Amino acid sequence: MKVSELRQAYLEFFRKRDHRVFPSDSLIPVGDPSLLFTGAGMNQFKPYFLGLKKDLKRAASCQKCLRTADLERVGKTEYHHSFFEMPAIFPSAIISRRTPSCGAGNFVTKMLKISENRLWASVYEEDEEARGI
Repeated sequence: MKVSELRQAYLEFFRKRDHRVFPSDSLIPVGDPSLLFTGAGMNQFKPYFLGLKKDLKRAASCQKCLRTADLERVGKTEYHHSFFEMPAIFPSAIISRRTPSCGAGNFVTKMLKISENRLWASVYEEDEEARGI
């Protein structure tokens, strides 16, 4: 499967589940002087996280990202890249924490046919709520 096909399948999967699909935002954030580059899929949704906008129930995007915080590690590990595309979903007023993992899990297991036994979830070590989910 080509990357373009995977991206389209991902966005279509969530479009059919009542997510509004957004195109990738600019790598240089417009109207946000707090960021030099777009480094995460959530950047274009910052007004929703801050409660400045409330007109979105569910969203999906595949955001082009440029990370600069760990450039000294790029090329030294298989996990550090400076440019990548981040697929992301944001549910129900950007508040529920259960929906994103379930939706993403369904995409990976049902659409891509990857066995649940091959998946690992990670959470921030101090986030007990996420660990419980």
